[in-house]
Amino acid sequence: MINILLEGYNIDAPYLYDELKQILLPHHTVVVVAFSFRDDRIRDSTEWYALYGAGGFYYNGIVDSFGSYGIPEDRITFLNYFSDTKETARKKVENADILYFLGGLPDRMMQRIEEFELQEALAKHDGIAMGYSAGAVIQLAEYHLSPDEDYPAFGYYRGLPYLDGFYHEVHYEGTPDQNRSIQKVLAERKKPVYATASMQGAILVKNGEIKLLGNVKIFKP
Repeated sequence: MINILLEGYNIDAPYLYDELKQILLPHHTVVVVAFSFRDDRIRDSTEWYALYGAGGFYYNGIVDSFGSYGIPEDRITFLNYFSDTKETARKKVENADILYFLGGLPDRMMQRIEEFELQEALAKHDGIAMGYSAGAVIQLAEYHLSPDEDYPAFGYYRGLPYLDGFYHEVHYEGTPDQNRSIQKVLAERKKPVYATASMQGAILVKNGEIKLLGNVKIFKP
């Protein structure tokens, strides 16, 4: 399995492209897991389509980024919280070469995954799992979140059972809150923390081997 933990949706950024062009191939099918949205921003199907539907606010950026690797629009589909059923969502996951988890709220994404009963299908996926921000940390069996606008207090959360050998500090800018959180994780979990600089770093895990791309700082217990 290949896991790609990113900072943003610019998956064709120069520090990523040479590495990812060997992994993201034109024949791949992509399923975008658009389950991480904020409840007060998307309340119904109309608001969902305004962001993720064809021509929506995020749609073109996502499709164009995969297009940089030769993956055509007709091989990219989205999990739609408002129109998919448990069965259609499961089939999409089972048929995907690439699972792409979007940024937003990772705990809400996990809750929606559980609501759709997708845990087993996602756990069985052995292709490529990739995502940015929330979509990066959710690939860890347990992840932490430093205090920010969405999460005022430090916390540990349960993610997907893909990776468990490290923790990931996303959007790292060396703030006091981030550094305190990292030290807490090191002391309590005794595992390294990889801190990806905001919009500048990524973590690639291929069959258990870790490769750091761009600007990534390593903190060890």
